[in-house]
Amino acid sequence: MNAYAPILVLGALGAGFAIFSVVMATLIGPKRYNRAKVEAYECGIEPTPTPAGGGRFPIKYYLTAMLFIVFDIEIVFLYPWAVTFDALGVFGLVEMLLFVLTVFVAYAYVWRRGGLEWD
Repeated sequence: MNAYAPILVLGALGAGFAIFSVVMATLIGPKRYNRAKVEAYECGIEPTPTPAGGGRFPIKYYLTAMLFIVFDIEIVFLYPWAVTFDALGVFGLVEMLLFVLTVFVAYAYVWRRGGLEWD
């Protein structure tokens, strides 16, 4: 338990700072509400009313999310590989090249299908 004490202290300090910042902002922050601040932010586009149960989202949202997940997973695998690159040798290099090639095939597929164009 002694080895985890610094990690717990750092986590407690981080959580304490976050909670303190949010509480102080609500207590001493300006409270000037107007119509524009209360509305949802939609990149300058006037929000359109949606049905009570929610609306249908274009498939582009899901394609973008899946593309993000693919590249996020690639980064998760690239960091440990970069740290242990010397220990893995040629085998690690070939395996990572195959992995990057697989991700590139997914990227090329999405590109050809028009998943990167936001119309």
